[in-house]
Amino acid sequence: MKIDDLKHAKLKEWVQWAADLMTPNEVVICDGSKEEYDSSIKALVDAGLGIPLKKRPNSYLFRSDPSDVARAESRTFIAAKNKDEAGPTNNWIDPVELKKTMTDLYRGCMKGRIMYVIPFSMGPVGSDIAKIGVEITDSAYVVVNMHIMTRVGKKVLDVLGTDGFFVPCIHSIAKPLQPGESDGGKWPCEPDVNKKYISHFPDTYEIWSYGSGYGGNALLGKKCLALRIASVLARDEGWLAEHMLILKLTNPDGKVKYMAGALPSACGKTNLAMLVPTLPGWKVEVIGDDIAWMKFKNGQLYAINPEAGFFGVAPGTSEQSNYNAMQSIKENCIFSNCGLTDDGDIWWEQIGYPAPGKTVIDWKGNERPSPQTDKVPKEGEPIAHVNARFTAPAKQCPCIASEWEDPAGVPISAFLFGGRRASTIPLINQSKSWIHGVFMGSITGSEITAAALDLKAGSVRRDPFAMVPFCGYNMGDYFAHWIKLGKKAEAEGNGDKLPKIFFCNWFRKDADGHFMWPGFGENSRVLSWMFDRCDGKDNAVETAIGFLPKPDAITAPEGVKPEVMAELIKVDTAGWKEEISSIRDEHYAKFGDRLPKELYDELDKIEKALA
Repeated sequence: MKIDDLKHAKLKEWVQWAADLMTPNEVVICDGSKEEYDSSIKALVDAGLGIPLKKRPNSYLFRSDPSDVARAESRTFIAAKNKDEAGPTNNWIDPVELKKTMTDLYRGCMKGRIMYVIPFSMGPVGSDIAKIGVEITDSAYVVVNMHIMTRVGKKVLDVLGTDGFFVPCIHSIAKPLQPGESDGGKWPCEPDVNKKYISHFPDTYEIWSYGSGYGGNALLGKKCLALRIASVLARDEGWLAEHMLILKLTNPDGKVKYMAGALPSACGKTNLAMLVPTLPGWKVEVIGDDIAWMKFKNGQLYAINPEAGFFGVAPGTSEQSNYNAMQSIKENCIFSNCGLTDDGDIWWEQIGYPAPGKTVIDWKGNERPSPQTDKVPKEGEPIAHVNARFTAPAKQCPCIASEWEDPAGVPISAFLFGGRRASTIPLINQSKSWIHGVFMGSITGSEITAAALDLKAGSVRRDPFAMVPFCGYNMGDYFAHWIKLGKKAEAEGNGDKLPKIFFCNWFRKDADGHFMWPGFGENSRVLSWMFDRCDGKDNAVETAIGFLPKPDAITAPEGVKPEVMAELIKVDTAGWKEEISSIRDEHYAKFGDRLPKELYDELDKIEKALA
């Protein structure tokens, strides 16, 4: 298919403009076929960038440049019309200035390369909750990952028609090739971090990325469209685009509920999405592990997972921590920055077993003696980069729910927020109202470990709704959007259909620094309590901070003593008084007059009740 074959006039004009600006050798419109995927993989292997894995059918390992291993948050911009619209949690550059800078960088940047045009659907093709994007890129690595993570090809162009809405996404690795030049087996990118740009233009719904080939910076359907631009579309159109897992929970009687959960990084989000329950008769299945798009239909909130794959963090994933994820990555996967074993398999720290054989090749390509343990080394560099990744088709997950691609979405009964807190925050807490629930989401945070040199260990890094790196506009307005949707539902007589809102904390510690709750599959005990609360079961007690489980409402797991359970579900009055002070003076203050008054009202209510 050529540019002239495109039926959508605006798309055709935009693609031609990009080709004229970036001067590639060739333009390829992606069709989403297996042949296209296979030929792109072959090109990457032939170029010395992809390593076939003998132990995993149709799976490949890539090693990126050390400068290109994670989301470049300091180089991620929300170029709203003014700084106030972007808000205090985003990096802002004037959009006119930024487009001029980047247009100059894009000029001739694809010389000697193929320009791929990737039409993709976020969500099942044709769903009324889905959106279409088109990514222009010069990276075959992006093409194969987008094949796994989104729905790509002609069927998307068919739905787009001659005048449908799409989000234009431009990406370049910023490495033009001279005649006869090749990448020489080295990951192509702009190694100078200050020349990388991951830019979002919320007023025109555009994404421009330059200089990075890493997933979150280059797979523009992922965080860039699915959250930063989608959050703006959701605000403008009256729906929700959230950094949330979606799970299907079935009780022993066969009754089903769907829940969505937002947890900041390192709080067990993917593990929760793919949980293996320890409670007899309960079943957890996954709809999505990372992003939820939700729209109201007849007063009920319905959610889809806009992605088609998992882009997961590898280190720490094992059969014990996430059995279902390990089953999902046995074949047809792309791995980045993992170790490579003697027998042609991937390996990472905390995978559950030592690296086999005498040597292992680390993520930088250096041969090292095989570690005799899978623990993270106390000194020296790990074998796998801490942000090593796997890209896996969601359909391979053994606990994928049958409804995961239902274009209508699934009805959401509950929202679950959570953070990593050693004290103060109870194991589980239910909000008293929708506004109180928005308050809970707005104060989400995790305690800083000693590894973060810029902040005092034990202080709380707030990550409201787990959306701080991903909200495409001022977060004060984002809180107001949540409040507005709840008020609208209540005004229309649908308040009883709104999802119940909960807050969890699997990470409480005792005086000796030991975790009080075992987590993992035992979290099903908390989910079962939430399930019953959604049905109005009288198994909670009202407190100053919300509804907490009655004693014995959650059966203690083996090894958790009654006095520990009691501690996990009680109100820490002194701790909460400190929490209120921190929220008021440090957290809420930074949003100025954009913070909704209703949230200060909630703070006042809790403070008064605690007194």
